[in-house]
Parts: sequence; structure tokens; C-alpha cells
Amino acid sequence: MNVPDNLKYSKDHEWIRVEGDEAYVGITDFAQSQLGDIVFVDVTSVGETLAQGDVFGTIEAVKTVSDAFLPVGGEVLEFNEALNDSPDKVNSDPYGEGWMVRIKIADPAELDVLLGKEDYAKLIG
Repeated sequence: MNVPDNLKYSKDHEWIRVEGDEAYVGITDFAQSQLGDIVFVDVTSVGETLAQGDVFGTIEAVKTVSDAFLPVGGEVLEFNEALNDSPDKVNSDPYGEGWMVRIKIADPAELDVLLGKEDYAKLIG
């Protein structure tokens, strides 16, 4: 399972890549493998400020629908529009072209409760 060093992870299997006071968020390689073939990503929270752990959207796979949770609180600035035409990017490149939302981080201290690479790798076994 691919677990990059430069990210933080939630126990709900989302990742976050911090760039200044903003960050990109998506689901992990483990999460996409558990969901299977992703056919639709629905994010209606752009422009909203959400708390850590709030649902920012849903991910529809062939056999299931799953909520996506914000690993830290903040304003949802952007949805990755490329996922409208190619939701399978979440399967093929979950840490790159498969990112889901860009956020403005409300409280950087919330990053401290997230998991690093080693702890996330232990969580998923």
C-alpha cells in the first residue's frame, strides 16, 4: 500500500497535504482500494466552513457510497473539477490527480492529532 511521507492521515482514511495556510485533501490508497472502482465524487461544500471531521462530500463506487471527512477544519475553497469527467483518477492516482478539495485551514493545531506515515501504516496493517 502506498503511504507517502509528505502527508498527514486521518483515522477515516483521508490524507492532507499542507501548503502554507491551505491544503489539498483526498482519500488514501487504502481507502480507494477498499471502495473499488469509483464512479462519482460529489462535493457540494465549496464555499462552506466545516469543522474537523465534518463530511465534505461523498464518494460513489460501483457497490457502495461513502462519506468523505475533512481531516482538519476550514473553508472548502475548491473541488477538483477533473473528477467530474474522470472520477477514476481517485483510483489511479489518489495522492496526485485524484485530490478532492482544496481548503483554507482554520486551526493549524488540528494537524497535530493526525497520523504520520508510520502510524497510518500500522492502522491499515
